Amino acid sequence: MSMTFSGQVALVTGAAAGIGRATALAFAAEGLKVVVADLDVAAGEGTVELIRAAGGEALFVRCNVTQEADVRNLMEQAVSAYGRVDYAFNNAGIEIEKGKLADGTLDEFDAIMGVNVKGVWLCMKYQLPLMLAQGAGAIVNTASVAGLGAAPKMSIYAASKHAVIGLTKSAAIEYAKKKIRVNAVCPAVIDTDMFRRAYEADPKKAEFAAAMHPVGRIGKVEEIASAVLYLCSDGAAFTTGHALAVDGGATAI
Repeated sequence: MSMTFSGQVALVTGAAAGIGRATALAFAAEGLKVVVADLDVAAGEGTVELIRAAGGEALFVRCNVTQEADVRNLMEQAVSAYGRVDYAFNNAGIEIEKGKLADGTLDEFDAIMGVNVKGVWLCMKYQLPLMLAQGAGAIVNTASVAGLGAAPKMSIYAASKHAVIGLTKSAAIEYAKKKIRVNAVCPAVIDTDMFRRAYEADPKKAEFAAAMHPVGRIGKVEEIASAVLYLCSDGAAFTTGHALAVDGGATAI
């Protein structure tokens, strides 16, 4: 089965850079119209410009995924522009922890849970009714290998990604007979701007990150994008409720 798509419109949150941008570009390369959502207006518009420069069609909508009004507006703008949303990649997320669990602050907890969990829940809350009305759809949520096990010094982040997987599996079962599939992608360490800033400040982090993957390197954003497109494609028609680790073998150890 090839990576083909029955619908025409994809929506990506957190699409201003990194995994989100790579996935938005990948959807566009497959001929889909793409709704690009992010808080960063300039970078989000930059993603749209890249898509259009390659001959694709895209729309930017500023969205804070922790705000219900913003998420509702995002879906309304998508439907107003393109009439439907066939595929949704709920990718917006943050990681801001720097210490052990007891060193965390309430502000950190609220911020991480707000974006990573509430944001995914809100997006699905408004995506699912639209897909029900359409008669089909596919959703992929960004979790993490931290959602498949422990993540020392990132306990709140790990908890948020475990929660994303819980939301994903529960929604998948609730809507399985409605031709709506819901899956999660679980990246390990990926070469993003955030990672580059971290290892530029401490080169040893790059060596440690590469060593934690049995393949001997960190992942590329395009590799996560490929996994997301597969989970959305007709080739994954029998796949729902799955948390797909894209981790260079890290969780196999």
